[in-house]
Amino acid sequence: MEQAIPQRKPSSNKKYLWIIGIVVLLGWVAVMVVNMNSVESTAMQGRAAPDFTMPLFDQFNEDEVQLSELRGQVVVINFWASWCVECYKEAELLEQTWQAYQDQDVVFLGVDYLDTDKEALAYMAKYGITYPSGPDMGSRISNSYGITGVPETFFIDKDGNIAHVQIGPIEQQQLYSLLNKLVAQPAQGM
Repeated sequence: MEQAIPQRKPSSNKKYLWIIGIVVLLGWVAVMVVNMNSVESTAMQGRAAPDFTMPLFDQFNEDEVQLSELRGQVVVINFWASWCVECYKEAELLEQTWQAYQDQDVVFLGVDYLDTDKEALAYMAKYGITYPSGPDMGSRISNSYGITGVPETFFIDKDGNIAHVQIGPIEQQQLYSLLNKLVAQPAQGM
């Protein structure tokens, strides 16, 4: 009597190849989207900084700040969040730099991105942040600046133009170099 040789079912390798292909495609799309947003932020260099009014957290003397009222000063706008690990790396540096430059017509503004007030205030207390900071209600400010994530820092010259965009944490040497250059430049439109 002849025994039937069992037939092997077609392998599910095709299924795995499809899954791998889809994952690779989605990864590529994600990288392209991030790169497009990154280009959008850096493409803003040299353009007028979008004006905004931001409510400040309660511990500050003022209720709100409006960017256009700071014309004639160098403004550093730092987008951060309490949940951002990369933000921790630059938090103390930004505070120290604010302390060193605030008497030289340099203003730092912290824009808290997608965060709760409780967590944001705890972050500010932990790192001793004293420069004006407030929440980005409804992501209005971050959307107008086209940020891709946090931290991102925008350097605004005395004429209200975006002089530099830093995506990711900034190093002390670069921060001081940019500020020294911007402080030394006279305002053109004043």
